[in-house]
Amino acid sequence: MGQPSKYGHIIQYIKSQFPNQDFIPLHEPRFIGNEKKYVADAIDSTFVSSIGAYVNRFEEMMQEITGAKYAIATVNGTAALHMALIVAGVKQGDEVLSQDLTFIATANAISYIGAMPVFLDIDRKTLGLSADKLESFLQQYGKQEDGVTINSKTGNRIAACVPMHTFGFPCEIEQIAEICAKWNIPLVEDAAESLGSYYKGMHTGNFGLLGTFSFNGNKTVTCGGGGAIVTNDESIAKFAKHLTTQAKMPHAWEFNHDHIGYNYRMPNLNAALACAQLEQLDAFVENKRELAENYKNFFEEVEGIEFVTEKSDAKANYWLNSILLKDREARDSFLTEVNSNGVMSRPAWSLMHKLPMFQDCLHDDLTVSKWIEERLVNIPSSVRL
Repeated sequence: MGQPSKYGHIIQYIKSQFPNQDFIPLHEPRFIGNEKKYVADAIDSTFVSSIGAYVNRFEEMMQEITGAKYAIATVNGTAALHMALIVAGVKQGDEVLSQDLTFIATANAISYIGAMPVFLDIDRKTLGLSADKLESFLQQYGKQEDGVTINSKTGNRIAACVPMHTFGFPCEIEQIAEICAKWNIPLVEDAAESLGSYYKGMHTGNFGLLGTFSFNGNKTVTCGGGGAIVTNDESIAKFAKHLTTQAKMPHAWEFNHDHIGYNYRMPNLNAALACAQLEQLDAFVENKRELAENYKNFFEEVEGIEFVTEKSDAKANYWLNSILLKDREARDSFLTEVNSNGVMSRPAWSLMHKLPMFQDCLHDDLTVSKWIEERLVNIPSSVRL
């Protein structure tokens, strides 16, 4: 193991936040509540697949937590977004406006339908889709015909907009919602990383037609896999639940199906784990926000590194804590040293438009996205015991 040098004081400070650990993961789950009890109960019930009391309870808890009228449990967050786009009306050949700095699942879910992502720039402060860049793109290329917005450059329908709340920081979602409403574009929030985050007092996922969440092993609360769709539209909720259960028509014994369906329902075993984790969400977020405050105070005294903080009108869950270094060379030097000294840290994702399968997708100048990609590092962010 290497010896701390240039960033030794930072390494030591991060380790001080997670004492008695030789290796500090980026984000590890905490199972300190009713997890084993509920999973054992699900096993004892024999309902371990997609039907069971914990699936229903999970949906009820998600409604209570987010304030949404309806929640649909899914097998993972990517499946949730894929389904949300389908029920929002996205079809093959359509275009979906999103952001270039995002986890690949956002772009993949769009692509599953045969639609094409359009990658727009992000906001410097929120790290999410820029409302100004969205407006600029639509002013330049948008054309409304019979209540539908067409991309005048390609002739394709712009069928949805998918902003992502990056690392748990709420994006400019209110402005984005207003722009989408003006252009009659369905808004689907990728809130995979933002469970427990609020914008102007409203939980993320509630600003558009649908919102989606992830419960992957690295999220604030987890059930191994798992996802959820939330909406305030009853007909959309019913349709989403129907499609996620293979579009099977209700009947005591016959197997009839009226749409192409998907095996996307969350199993009861996962839901049992999720319910136990959701019981601890408030405590976990409070713990993570305390860690973020500690980091903020520490990095204020560190020259050449900026700690990313929430905007004044938002309350972030600080899923992943992020810092910005002065350039890519400094970023890579930091990553090399801290990782070799037992402190797991990671850069931002590669920008979507650079990946081979998305190189032909439309995008704007992506000035901020490129700037952030060169500088951002995520540092350890687990709930501290």
